[in-house]
Amino acid sequence: MPQHFHNPVHTVVGLGALRELPALVGTRSALLITFADADRHGLVDLVRHGLGDRLLGVIDQVQSNPDVSDLQLLYPQVWRGEAASAEVLIALGGGSVIDSAKAVMLGTPSRQFIEIERSLRGDSPFTALGRKALIAIPTTAGTGSEVTPWATVWDRERQCKHSLHRADTWPEAALVDPVLMRSLPAAVSLQSGLDALSHALEAIWNRHANPVSDALAVAAARTILQTLPALLSRPECMVQRETMAVAALQAGLAFSNTRTALAHSMSYAMTLRHGLPHGIACSFTLPLVAGLAIGRDAGRDSVLAEALAPLGPLDRAPQQLKSWLQALGVRTAFADYGVGAAEADSLVTEGLRGERGRNFIGATA
Repeated sequence: MPQHFHNPVHTVVGLGALRELPALVGTRSALLITFADADRHGLVDLVRHGLGDRLLGVIDQVQSNPDVSDLQLLYPQVWRGEAASAEVLIALGGGSVIDSAKAVMLGTPSRQFIEIERSLRGDSPFTALGRKALIAIPTTAGTGSEVTPWATVWDRERQCKHSLHRADTWPEAALVDPVLMRSLPAAVSLQSGLDALSHALEAIWNRHANPVSDALAVAAARTILQTLPALLSRPECMVQRETMAVAALQAGLAFSNTRTALAHSMSYAMTLRHGLPHGIACSFTLPLVAGLAIGRDAGRDSVLAEALAPLGPLDRAPQQLKSWLQALGVRTAFADYGVGAAEADSLVTEGLRGERGRNFIGATA
């Protein structure tokens, strides 16, 4: 049967890609959404210099793992006053920044976030009144959010996470510039790289995999397995930074069509209940999920064997993947994070039933 691959994001990748921003914005007015330390690292000045008076303002207090309460405060900063006339949102940062921009890029009748929040909770549908274009500029090699329409929105009051997924939340363009990643702390380089590895593998052990997503995911996984340890030992090496940035982009493109699967499904509870950073929460279970995936489908096994070839034969991959993670300082057992056996079993069961878990080839239809 014919299979489809679709991604509408105009993507520019490579050293100095940020220089393309003025041309992508064109004559439109723009609003920059970024993180608190962006100005200290000189990133805000780079955007200001490129756009001049086309940049109407800067919002630089985006929170990590955006909660609905954070977005309630962010939304009016985007849709009221002079900022309301901005035609383009520029999201400069990691996954939290890009996800936050997606969550506020659509206009609501009240110019408040409440209509979007109700839609996320399934209480009522939402029709956008206006839309700002989005240009996503990741500063980490791992989010993938720059080439997907999805945004993770946390709801800590209800102890759950929502996935914003609409046809009108695709970024218009993505600028992937490794220069912006050169000052990343080691912990962020590790966590974002592991997030990208999870994206790649989750796109393979996935019901929605296709030949194009497989090619991207295999290339990404092989590169990350070989490059991430080297980058962590030589973080100043721009060749390795660029290699990781391209691999993370490939992983993002792969799961932009498949979505994620069981490892991500379990990760949300680990972040909510146990405070794990997302990159660790979605990757420490990869050996476990690999063990559940291998042997279920000969076609998927063939692709996984290619992806995990740097670790050796496929039948040894779960153990080798565990050793690879542990060599990076990542603990790989639920018990290591204070999760008992009963809760761990429940997380696997709940994960398979979750929206993302049902994409896993080992989940019941």
